Amino acid sequence: MKFKAAIFDMDGTLIDSLMLWDMLWSAFGDKYLNNKKFEPSPEDNKKVRTLTLRDAMDLIHTNYGLGESCEELLTLANSITNDFYANKVALKDGVLEFLNHCKTNGVKMCLATATAPDLLSTAIEHLGIGKYFEAIFSCATIGKGKEEPDIYLHACKFLQEKPCETWVFEDSLTAIETAAKIGMPTVGIYDRHNFGQDKIHGIATEYIAEGETLLKLINR
Repeated sequence: MKFKAAIFDMDGTLIDSLMLWDMLWSAFGDKYLNNKKFEPSPEDNKKVRTLTLRDAMDLIHTNYGLGESCEELLTLANSITNDFYANKVALKDGVLEFLNHCKTNGVKMCLATATAPDLLSTAIEHLGIGKYFEAIFSCATIGKGKEEPDIYLHACKFLQEKPCETWVFEDSLTAIETAAKIGMPTVGIYDRHNFGQDKIHGIATEYIAEGETLLKLINR
């Protein structure tokens, strides 16, 4: 598989981090409901994963009445996520080798993520992967989530490549659908904590299934 430019999502794509949502639900349930088994509806659980953390906490506060305010939930969530990204998060299998392969072969790479910029910086420093990316784009600074194509179009403009020639690497069905709608080739990536894997497999140009890694693409 040969390509000139790539846009990578972070959570669930490059790093094994989506279990963080289960950690947050457990902490919220324990604090506010005396029940660690709290979980939002499947629809809301899916939706929060494409939102900024602030917007996700606003949704949870509004829909479930947890906490005195969105800010209260956000403070607790930030404490949990800061520790996670600074000390616990790990790269998915094969990611480092794949990034090295891309860099060696002159592929232009950037990140496009819904992760808050400060958490993203913490994770990048912890994992030592900043050298691979020419730019980092966040939904928080773009002002729109991945249900809209803005973040991908910003990244393409920066990379000076057409959308149809820039590959998008994502684990989210919403993100894959958005990128595909504007003609971008996509790599859908399995994550055990995510939703809609069958649909992702059907839409994505390439698919990294359970038990596979990005190294599958090197010899294509």
